[in-house]
Formats: sequence, C-alpha cells, structure tokens
Amino acid sequence: MLRVVPMKLTPPVAERRPVILTAHGDDRVDEWYWLADRDDPALAEVLDAEAAYLKAVTEDLEPLTESVYGEILSRVQLTDVTLPAPKGPWAYYTRTVEGLEYPIHCRRPVEAPPPTTGPTTGPTTGISPTTPADELEQIVLDVNLLASEADHLEVGNLELTADHRLLAYSTDVSGGERFTVRIRDLTTGEELRDTIEDASYGLAFSADGRMLFYTRPDESMRPHQIRRHLLGTPTDQDTCVWEEDDERYFLGVATTKDGALIVLAAESNVTSEVRLLDSTEPESEPRMVEERRQGIEYSVEHHGDEILVLTNYNAENFAAFRAPVATPGRDHWRPLVAHRKDVRLESLDVVEGFALVHERGHASTAVRIVDLDTGCETVVTPPEEAGSIFLAENLDFSTRHVRYASTSLISPLAIHDYDLDSGTSQVIWRRRVPNYDAGAYRTERRWATSDDATLVPITIAYRADRPTGPGPLLLYGYGAYEISMDPVFAANRSILPLLDRGGCYATGHVRGGGELARSWYLDGKLEQKRHSFEDFIACARFLVDEGLTSPELLVASGASAGGLLVGASVNLAPELFAAIIAEVPFVDCLTTMLDVELPLTVTEREEWGNPTDDEDAYWRMRSYSPYDNVRPVRYPRMLVTGGMNDPRVSYSEPTKWVQKLRASHLDNKERVLLKMQAGSGHHGPSGRYQAWRDWAFELAFALEAVRATGLLEPGRLTTPQPEAGVSSTL
Repeated sequence: MLRVVPMKLTPPVAERRPVILTAHGDDRVDEWYWLADRDDPALAEVLDAEAAYLKAVTEDLEPLTESVYGEILSRVQLTDVTLPAPKGPWAYYTRTVEGLEYPIHCRRPVEAPPPTTGPTTGPTTGISPTTPADELEQIVLDVNLLASEADHLEVGNLELTADHRLLAYSTDVSGGERFTVRIRDLTTGEELRDTIEDASYGLAFSADGRMLFYTRPDESMRPHQIRRHLLGTPTDQDTCVWEEDDERYFLGVATTKDGALIVLAAESNVTSEVRLLDSTEPESEPRMVEERRQGIEYSVEHHGDEILVLTNYNAENFAAFRAPVATPGRDHWRPLVAHRKDVRLESLDVVEGFALVHERGHASTAVRIVDLDTGCETVVTPPEEAGSIFLAENLDFSTRHVRYASTSLISPLAIHDYDLDSGTSQVIWRRRVPNYDAGAYRTERRWATSDDATLVPITIAYRADRPTGPGPLLLYGYGAYEISMDPVFAANRSILPLLDRGGCYATGHVRGGGELARSWYLDGKLEQKRHSFEDFIACARFLVDEGLTSPELLVASGASAGGLLVGASVNLAPELFAAIIAEVPFVDCLTTMLDVELPLTVTEREEWGNPTDDEDAYWRMRSYSPYDNVRPVRYPRMLVTGGMNDPRVSYSEPTKWVQKLRASHLDNKERVLLKMQAGSGHHGPSGRYQAWRDWAFELAFALEAVRATGLLEPGRLTTPQPEAGVSSTL
C-alpha cells in the first residue's frame, strides 16, 4: 500500500518566489518560476527531497512492484533473436541475451540458415563481452559493450556503406539527444579515427563510402545544418552542405532504398522541402524537388529513373505521384495512388517494381501494394478488427517478397511474407511469449460520444474470465502531432499484470491523433485543441457508463503531449479519476511557448499556436494549460515523472506542477508524487530491464491507488495464478 506518511516526513515544499509574467494585458503569477534555473543551488535540495519523499512514501509498494516486475519478465523471451532482414549479401537482425540490457546487432550470409536463440555469452557479473552464436554470425554492434561505462546509452542511427564494409553509428550517453558518431570497419572490427561530436539524427554515406553526411543541432536542439565529412580528415574541415535559418524547420538526411540518391530534407510541422543528391557525386549541387510552400508536405523515394512522391498537395489525406528524376518538380507529377476523403496515406516505401503504402482510416490501418508497371493494387488489412498492420523491415530493394507485420493489444507481433509473383501471403515469424495464452484474453473496439456528438474510438483489452461489474481500468491517451496510438502487444509496457488482476486497459484515440485520417488531427490542434480533452473525458465517462469501471477505479495515463492531455482533463473533471500517471508531461505549455529561447518553441508553434504574437492563441492556451489552471479542489492521486536531461519537456514543468498541485488543496499534499530521473531524457531509462522496472512501479502505483479506495470486493486484485506450462507464440 502507499505508506501513511509520518508527521515528521512531509512532502517537499519549494520556496515561493513570485514572478509576474505579462502578455496581452494579462498578468500570471508564477510562484515556482525559479525552479527552471538549473544553477540555483536550492533546486538540488528540492529534487533530493522529492527523491527521498518518493522513496519513503512508496516503500510499501516494493512487494507489489517486484511481483509485477516478475510477471513482466515471465512473459519475455529474455534470450531471443529477431527475424533476419535480407539486404544484399547479408541478413541483418538483433539478438537479446538474458541479463543484458541492450540489443546485439548481428548479420549472417543471406543464404545461411536462420540464427538460433543462442547460446551467446551472457553476463556473470555486470556486463561481459558477447560472442557470436555460431560461425556464420558476425556481430555488427554490441550495444552492451558501448554502455559498459555509461549509465544511459541510446543509439540514434545505424548506417552502412553500399558495400556493407563500414558502419556509422551514433550514441547518446545523457538522454539529451546530442549524439557522437563513430565509424566501424566491419571486416576488421576496428574503429576508424573519425569521431563526430554533437550530431543529431540522420546519417547517409556516399556511394563509394568515402563521405558521410550528418546533421548538427543548434543551441535550441534544432538540426539546422547538414554537413559532409570526408573519412580520414579532421571534422573541423567538414563542409556545410545546407544551413537552415528558418527556426521552424528541422533538417534531415538519408539515402533512398536503392542507395542511388541522398535525400536532404527540411521539415516543419506542416511544410516540407526536399533536395536530391546523386550518391555517386556527393560534392555536386543538390537538386530541388519542389520549393517549400506553407502547408504543403511531401516525401520521396527513388525507383529507376523516377521518384515517387507522397504529398498533401491538393490532397488533405495525401496522394502518391511519380515524376522523372531529371525533372522532379510538381509540374511533372503523375498520379500513382489517388486521394481519398476518409483514408490517410501515411508512409511510402518501395521495392523494385512496387510501391508500398501504409494507410489509415476509420481507426484502422492497411498496407497497399501497388504494381508500378500495371497499376494493379493489393490491399492487406489486419486479421483482427481491433488490431494493427504495418510494413515490416524491407531492406532489400530487389526483393520479390514484401514483409508486413500484424499485432493487437493481446496478439504478439507476427511477420507476414507477401510473394509479389504469386500474390500469396503467409506468416513466417511470430514473437515468442512464454507463459502466455492469447485465447484467455479479448480485445475490442468501442465508440464514445464526445460533447459535439463526435464518435471517439476506444480500444479495450481484458481477460475473458474477467469478473463482472466495475473494476480497475487504465485509460491511456495522447492526441497530438497526428501520432496514432495503434494497438500493439508491447513487452516493455506489458498490460498483462493489470489484465490478470481482473482489470481492463483502454486507449482513447482522441482528436489530435491521426486514427481517423487527417481531419481527426486537424480537429484536435490549434483552435480545436479542446476537442482532445473533451474526447478523453468522454472516453472515461463511456467506460464508467458501460460498467467496466467507476471513477474510484479509473486511472488515466499519458506521456509528453499525452501528459498535457491528462493534466488538462483532470483539471476539467478531477472527480472522474482515482489516479493519474503523467510521464514527462508538457504541462507548463503556455510559459514554454512564450519563451523563444527554449528548445523547439518556434517549431512547436505550428502545433500549438503562437501565444506571443497571436492574442487569440494566448487566451486559448491560457484556458487549458494544466499548470495555469490548477484549481483549489481535491485532485486524484498523482505520479508525475520527469527527466533532468530531457530536451523536449524541461524537468521544470513536472517539478513546478507538483508544487502547485500540492499547494492547491490540503488533501493534495501527500497525494502527488514526483519521480525525477537524474540521468535520463525524454524517453526514460535506456536499458530494457530498467524500463520494465519503471513500468512495474507505475502499474503498482495504479493498482494500489484503486485498492486504496476500499471499493473493490475482497480478492479482486490478488496476485494471479501463473499459467504453468503455457508457452505460446500467439
């Protein structure tokens, strides 16, 4: 249970230092504005006190956390190997080893038998070197060895030369998303002397492997330069190929599937511009595809003497076109896949002779395979109504087999092979899940009705033998950036410990996401942002009205922009939830969007609005900003997380929010907890065991929060009996 706090152990109280923030004739008083100052010595005292308080208050949660953690591990094939993906003479895959935090990237000859799950050398104490599983396997990159002296390790990009001899890879050891790029000779295993510091996402080799393109971030974390490095030369001699001065745009670089072109792109949240470079002539002048035009987005792939273009030009839900490489501009675009008013074309891939399109609409997804010679199309849909389907790894341009994946909240990932010659499909690989019987669970799609009569999809999962009547339910939401919360079976955030205790898991697919095509996104951003919150509350009330849960048993969860979603929703309807889990929440959004010195602010204005220059945008954000709208009411129990190195949502946002929530009402003082990750960024801990343990803690918090209401019948949350002997690939 959550511990009853002794009188001498009280929640940390940060000093109030009122600062008046004035804009558009409005004065906002921020009493904890100073917590954004990393150099203030009092900040460390506050965060240390928060850590001590969290540990003391949740000490009695440890047995439940350990139980949930053990249940998560019991459903993971800890030593495992992914399906090899062919590319040229090699097939690439990753393996994991029990006890090791990170994956091992491997390859083997494409004609070789598939790899087994082991054995590889695992750790005895700490991190130990790993060895190939057999004589045909070559270890490309063992991330565990990279992380042996780092508390945090994220790999940003992996990029191979066309001859598969050199590997460029980028690593971040802080969570701050500033990467170091190194180059490895895979024939010798030696690292080249070339080391590129302070890089961002995106790598591309020239055709001969002598030059590497990468991006560099500015002080606000915006990749504003694309640079070209000649291997063997000092990095201070690198050439800047493109520098973008418009702060709304991020630069990116990549190679096309066939390796013939290097794609250089500038992208804001709503506008794109792409330039192409012949990879055999890396020092030539890039060729413009189409100059940027506000609100027009596009991306390209290469096929023979053509490019394939995915764009929203005269097509809100996007359409696909083809154009000559020599004259790639819009005047030369010819239709490939037509626009539809209710289906969004989301991504475009290509293999020789075929375009591969991932599309979504009606809260579902599909894969469209288009014959570039005949125009004939094949559409593949998910095997489950409440499931997902998407393109898998198709690395080899010349393949005659296309892979796609299917999954759901209760169905582990399956890889399907579609034969382009015969038009037939078969499952060739399934994720192994020990001690799991998919037949014991159910998933379904329901629809809530929002305030304006809009139907909002909800995906629900539960055990088939779940007790009748209201029970614990975890409702997740996001609702921003047109990012869709597709139902997937996730080992790193397993919902099975909740379902096995008679609970339900639900995702509210609120407006602002992309689940129901582009209009669903547009109807939940800028002037329409309140629809996201209204939809989420409608989902919660629907689940209560349907008898699946009650306000005393309902926990809401969201991360980043989803943290803003649950923060705004709980301000509007605090009585509707028993608890809130807000991970790295974007809750001080108005203050952040007014500060152009902060990372990403200018770019983000196309998503949220410009409260500095637009008074309407100011008052709109003022009306829903979670931090600015804390009320003097009794809030649900809250677990709020943050990362000290987070470049996307500053640590100060959750820290300030917690202080203001506690001060808003006497009952909130001990109900609001802050968990600040000292060495992590936006995505939390980088190791898989660390991530599982974090998730186990959050689930334990949620379970104990509903148990603490005393409204569950005895035994409802007892530890489930393990399904002894059950081991299923489904």
